Amino acid sequence: MNTEKNIKMTIVFDNNKYNSSLETGWGFSCFVKGLEKTILFDTGSDGRILLSNMEKLNIDPKEIDVIFISHDHWDHTGGLEKLLQINPNVQIFILDAFSKETKTKIENFQVSLINLKLSKEIFEGVYSTGELGTGIKEQSLVIKSNNGLIVITGCAHPGIVNILEEVKNIFKEKIHLVVGGFHLKDFSKSDIEEIIMKVKKFGAIKVAPTHCSGDLARDLFKANFKNNFIEIGAGSEIEI
Repeated sequence: MNTEKNIKMTIVFDNNKYNSSLETGWGFSCFVKGLEKTILFDTGSDGRILLSNMEKLNIDPKEIDVIFISHDHWDHTGGLEKLLQINPNVQIFILDAFSKETKTKIENFQVSLINLKLSKEIFEGVYSTGELGTGIKEQSLVIKSNNGLIVITGCAHPGIVNILEEVKNIFKEKIHLVVGGFHLKDFSKSDIEEIIMKVKKFGAIKVAPTHCSGDLARDLFKANFKNNFIEIGAGSEIEI
């Protein structure tokens, strides 16, 4: 279990506005501090917006030790090259299923690149779920905190319920928080309500859906989780 007192997550790239001084764009990126290493989860779709938002949030890109990319889509990898031009001294965790083109772009920066397929501890108390999904392959990040597991999702293409089921199977611990894209923007009200019931069944205490989750899903999660719903967007911060 992580013994750190405070884990701080800052949404540095999102298509939902939270801090009016920041730019929004389609995509997602989350900066995680307070662990043994500092993580950037995904890089959004636009490196200029990513770096501009980080500067406004007083986040130095050179602080980043680990870049964790959930899946090989432009709205999660688009800011990577501009970031690596500033800080190539990072470890990058991707999936083995990523395209040769994406891998070559990263390898050109001569960084430490780790290709994952199975669930793995990437450093103390921080894990990849490994490759999930039968169509679009995706990994989620799992952090052990003193309050329980924190699960960060990119787009949840394999299904947010399937991801949480896999997390419970792997770790057999309570889930404190699920944050990120839930990919429910095109789902009906009844389908979303069924998914919310299943998310609750897996014991998720708090939720913070954003990016591709959709306004309807965000509203329904808020109605169901009440005070345990966390409103997030570009510039919001969550402390555990």
